[in-house]
Amino acid sequence: MERTFLMIKPDGVQRGLVGDIISRFETKGFTLVGMKAMTVSKELAEKHYAVHRDKPFFGSLVDFIISGPVIAMVWQGNGVITSARKLIGATNPLSAEPGTIRGDYGLTIGRNIIHGSDALETAEAEIDLWFDAGELIAWESCQRPWLYE
Repeated sequence: MERTFLMIKPDGVQRGLVGDIISRFETKGFTLVGMKAMTVSKELAEKHYAVHRDKPFFGSLVDFIISGPVIAMVWQGNGVITSARKLIGATNPLSAEPGTIRGDYGLTIGRNIIHGSDALETAEAEIDLWFDAGELIAWESCQRPWLYE
């Protein structure tokens, strides 16, 4: 089963959108195998956004992600990375389709509610960065036969 990393950003937490966002992934049929509410250290934020280190918006990315609590999650399922990206919507909420998380709730690119891994390699690296192996559980939903078999 494929896994992906998702994070509800401080704006999503502050606006009370956690339950709705989780519900969208559960309704789709994905399995939540790790979740924690946390405040992000500057060190972790800088590692997470390291690919953007040389860009002018790096500092504002780090400042925003450490500005309040986040919900870090690992979801599992067939095609979960691609499906999650579709559920999340375009990075810029003004370009995101209605019905996506960013299309429904986001207003600006700097406050776009949620982060999701964009590829298998990224997902693996982000899961390793945000979670220890013991924080992830292995379980099979009773819905599996109805979804995949």
